[in-house]
Amino acid sequence: MNETDLRQTMLDVVAKLEEKGFNHGSSGNVSCRIGDDMLVTPTGGNSGNMTVERLVRLDRNGDTIGNGIPSSEWHMHQAILHAYSHVQAVIHTHADSCVALSCLAKPIPAFHYMIASFGGNDVPCAPYATFGTKALADGAVAALRSRKACLLANHGMIVAAPSLQQAFDLTVKLETLARQYILARQAGEPAILPDDEIERVLERYKGYGRSRLPG
Repeated sequence: MNETDLRQTMLDVVAKLEEKGFNHGSSGNVSCRIGDDMLVTPTGGNSGNMTVERLVRLDRNGDTIGNGIPSSEWHMHQAILHAYSHVQAVIHTHADSCVALSCLAKPIPAFHYMIASFGGNDVPCAPYATFGTKALADGAVAALRSRKACLLANHGMIVAAPSLQQAFDLTVKLETLARQYILARQAGEPAILPDDEIERVLERYKGYGRSRLPG
């Protein structure tokens, strides 16, 4: 995908996140890798004021290429892209259910088998740190070491994926699971799936969509 198409795709993702109510005003941000650089949404950006030209390109040192002021969370996005070569896109939102659970400062456990789609037996929660700081970036990188998403304590959530579309799909899935976990907790104490079952689910996910699953 060339840079023009990538910029347009980012705008489309920003708009879809707002349509779903995952971000409001200038909350949340989106980034993607472009060669050795990064494209990231601008500070104060939303679907109503953003254009392809307002998206900010940063080099590996965090210096702006061209014009614009990047999101205050650009350090976190760049740290994740630097740490994980397989990650091409990062989405951070303040979606309601994820924010609510992040305020508990605990991981989302394997109450449902689809938690495994994020890489393991839970969705971890990075410790609280002030927004826009190195501490927040470091915490997110650590929490994503073997995962595709994490909560950010008292803040929100972040997803890291091989493409913008996959990042968006995982964002929707995580917010859905977070809402379902809250509902389950309201009804009682959810049964948590054991690690060996999550291992079986992870194994089945390896061929998901490429071959017919038995049963």
